Amino acid sequence: MLGFRKSRHRLTTATAVFGLLVAGAAVEASAAAPAAAATPHRILFDNAHAETAGNADWIISTSQPDPLGQDSSPSSETDWTGALSSWGVALQKTGDYSLKTLPSGSSLAYGGSTATDLSNFDTLVLPEPNTLFTTAEKTAIMTFVKNGGGLFMISDHTGADRNNDGEDAVEILNDLMTNNSVDSTDPFGFSIDSLSISSDYPSAISDSSNAVLHGSFGTVTKSLIASGTTATLKPADNSAVKGLLYRTGYSGNTGAFFATSTFGSGRVAFWGDSSPIDDGTGQSGNTLYDGWNDTGATNAALALNATEWLAGGSSGGGGGGGGGTCTAAQLLANPGFESGNTSWTATSGVITNSSSEAARTGSYKAWLNGYGSANTDTLSQSVTIPSGCAATLNFYLHVDTAETTTSTAYDTLKAQVLNSSGTVLSTLATYSNLNAASGYTLRSFDLSGYAGQTVTVKFTGTEGSTLQTSFVLDDTALNVS
Repeated sequence: MLGFRKSRHRLTTATAVFGLLVAGAAVEASAAAPAAAATPHRILFDNAHAETAGNADWIISTSQPDPLGQDSSPSSETDWTGALSSWGVALQKTGDYSLKTLPSGSSLAYGGSTATDLSNFDTLVLPEPNTLFTTAEKTAIMTFVKNGGGLFMISDHTGADRNNDGEDAVEILNDLMTNNSVDSTDPFGFSIDSLSISSDYPSAISDSSNAVLHGSFGTVTKSLIASGTTATLKPADNSAVKGLLYRTGYSGNTGAFFATSTFGSGRVAFWGDSSPIDDGTGQSGNTLYDGWNDTGATNAALALNATEWLAGGSSGGGGGGGGGTCTAAQLLANPGFESGNTSWTATSGVITNSSSEAARTGSYKAWLNGYGSANTDTLSQSVTIPSGCAATLNFYLHVDTAETTTSTAYDTLKAQVLNSSGTVLSTLATYSNLNAASGYTLRSFDLSGYAGQTVTVKFTGTEGSTLQTSFVLDDTALNVS
């Protein structure tokens, strides 16, 4: 049984008892479907460089190039087959992404006419490649990034030569960065270390404004090393390089387990191990490791936030990746409430670390209502959305109730946008005791229409005179790109 947050809260039904959904769990679809991007972010996963050699299974689906051929409306990781299916399904369910795979036997190219040409995509994911890229492929990749594409490079430990061709991902990715025809003078500002680190839980730096660590898919606190490596940063070569998660005992320019950078108009992300993206399911015969759902890490949020950030570059590889003159950012202060009663205006006791209702990540959340008596709770924050930006509000909501009706909304939570005078500009959604569920659900709304304005995002919970309903919010974000 859960305890009481304070004497007025009464959690009197079995629906109050729920397991905290770790960040690695697949993102649930909102009852009100997220507003799809006008032009979906176009992501290409590479499978042309031995990504399924040995025990590896780094694919989102066995249906290639189009994963929708296996299941056009996936709801769980097993609807698509591959160790990266959780990643792919989570993106697909948002409605904001178009996913493809470059099949085995193909080559990476840029500026051609094929459907899998990089010019048709915003982001390229290289999930532990195990064969060297050709000279033409390296030119294509580097030109793609220079012209605005996103590049996600995922390595593994040194010696992870899964196809026994004499090359591992460390050597292959370092070769890409140091032996290409576009820029071989440390273009991204880092090199991958030739290390084999057996285990660790690298921690995220403190940066509440970073869109990868605090994005629409949740807050990142830790990742996972299960035989992996790190990178050495060289900011003198590229001042944009930034370490986001570090091996225990390391900081600054050494021991960076996850790093980001830019090159030309594009963006780059590096991850030092493939275990965090492995969801433990895939093709039969492979020995897989479920790092995606590891309870000591937030690997799913890291992978998904990074994908979103990479796809929001200045132009996208094919010129349609969004961004324009807008600088991508997450605008809400204290988005996960971990700083307590700061930045938000809230009714007394709403922002809490009470163990009676579990936070989605961290310790704090915003808990509105749940008293079992007539009351109103509010939570709000004012924010200025820059002109020319696309804007999306995201938050995770858990509804817990003692109500037994399946037809009457006795207790409600309104999500609204107000102007600086307090006038309601829009009621984005109204939730109620009828939305009760056992875990957190991602809710997403397009606020692009308020670009150039200062608005207030406000939540108002109203509870009737009997039987409690708790509306619990966590991991909010207002992302612009």
